[in-house]
Amino acid sequence: MTTSKLRTLATVTAVAAAGVLFAGCTTTRPGDSGTSSSSRTSIDAQVDASLSKLYQAVPGSREMVGKAAGVLVFPSVVGASLGVGAEYGRGALRTGGRTQAYYSTTAGSIGFQAGAQSKAVIYVFNTQESLAKFRASKGWTAGADATVAVANIGANGAVDTNTVRQPVVGFVLTNVGLEAGVSVSGAKITEISL
Repeated sequence: MTTSKLRTLATVTAVAAAGVLFAGCTTTRPGDSGTSSSSRTSIDAQVDASLSKLYQAVPGSREMVGKAAGVLVFPSVVGASLGVGAEYGRGALRTGGRTQAYYSTTAGSIGFQAGAQSKAVIYVFNTQESLAKFRASKGWTAGADATVAVANIGANGAVDTNTVRQPVVGFVLTNVGLEAGVSVSGAKITEISL
């Protein structure tokens, strides 16, 4: 086989493997009739847990979220890769502490990579303008439709003042805590009906 055919075969195999992994990560089995109400309740509970984890990991984040126009939380963005990577998660947009709508996020990547991981991704909309632009979109891509500043933590361990001034700030949390220096660009976010 030629190098080109091997690369194509590897790509097809990786995409198929990622699809199988994502099918195994769903909350309902094919025969189940998971209700919309239970899906919303589950996502809302996971959003609460993710925000609590953020508040514990990053001093000053509770105040930042409290003053924000809105916060979009994806409690579990699951990624799998074998040469070609894919990520998927569902979450909720909150304004004034109340859920307004539900969203999905997807992202893909190509390059040397292998494995699976889960992380929470949180977008804080610090201005009404950035939130309105997000809500008016029919499919918002981080980095393309708006610059998303990855949260910087100051020497005191709290969110630095420059971060708070950005229109949209992204936080990425893993089981270990806040993941620094991670790009959230390229994530496609779309409103979903539950």
